[in-house]
Amino acid sequence: MNSSRRTWLKTSAMLTALAASGIASFGGPKSVIKISACDWSLGKSSDPGSFVIAKQIGLQGVQLNLGNVENDLHLRRPDVLNKFLAASKQTGIGISSIAIAEMNRVPYKTDPRTDQWVSDAIDVAVACGVSVILLAFFDKGDLRNDPNGMATVISKLKKVAPKAEAKGIVLGIESYLSAPELINIIDSVGSPNVKVYYDFRNSADAGYDVIGELKLLGKDRICELHMKENGSLLRNGSMDWTRICDTLNSMDFIGSGWMQIEGGRPQNSDVVTSYKDNLDFLKKKFGYA
Repeated sequence: MNSSRRTWLKTSAMLTALAASGIASFGGPKSVIKISACDWSLGKSSDPGSFVIAKQIGLQGVQLNLGNVENDLHLRRPDVLNKFLAASKQTGIGISSIAIAEMNRVPYKTDPRTDQWVSDAIDVAVACGVSVILLAFFDKGDLRNDPNGMATVISKLKKVAPKAEAKGIVLGIESYLSAPELINIIDSVGSPNVKVYYDFRNSADAGYDVIGELKLLGKDRICELHMKENGSLLRNGSMDWTRICDTLNSMDFIGSGWMQIEGGRPQNSDVVTSYKDNLDFLKKKFGYA
C-alpha cells in the first residue's frame, strides 16, 4: 500500500469517527475546536457564576482559574470544586481547562508552594474531566532573560511530569518566551505531557513573528490556544486572524480540542455583548457558520 493510500485511509477513518460523534472537520459547520472563554475575562475569576455568563454568551465552555493565595487556590477543596461541577452540569457549559494564574504573582521558579499547587491542579483537572492545565509565567514569574529561573522550572517540571503522564494531563506553558526557548524547555523536560499554551497576542507583544513561531512550534507541541486582543473586540484588533486561521487549518491543529477567548473587550463595555461579538467572529473565521 503506498503512502498516499495510507494517509487517505487514516483521514477517512478519523472523519468517520468524528461524524459519528457529531463533530465535523475543522473547516466544516462544526469545528473540532470548541470555543470557550477564560473565567477572569468574563469578570468571574474562579467563580461558578462564570458558567451562567458563558451560557448567556453562547460559549461551549469556561477555563477555570484554580484560585488565589487569599482563598488558598480553593478549587483544590472538594466542597468548592463540587459547586463548580454542579454549575457546569446545571448550565450545560463545559469546563475546558484549568489555569494557575496565581503563578504570575507567586512564581513557580522561586516559591516552593507552587510545587503542591501544580500537583493538586492535576487532581482537579482529572476531577473536572479536562486534559490541560495552564501554567502562567508572566509578571513576577516571567522567564525571559532568566536562565536560572528557567533551569529551576525545568527541574520542577521533570519531577511533576510523571504524575501528569500517569493521569493523562498536559501542563501547558504560557509565557513571553520565544519558540526556540520553549522547545528547549520541552526537550529538556523530556515529557510528552509538557507543552506550550499558545497565546497569539502575547507572542506578538513580545516582538515575535506569530506565524513563524506557530510553524516552528508545530501542532504537536501546542496544547491549547488563547484568542486574544487587549482592549478591543477581536475583529477590531491588530492580529491577522484570517492568516492565523488559515495557518492552523493547514497544520491540521486540534490540540486539546478547545480555544479560549481572552480579553477581546473594549473598556467599560458589556461583557456579554462583547463576547457574543467575539464568539460570532471566531465562528465565522473557523468555519462554524
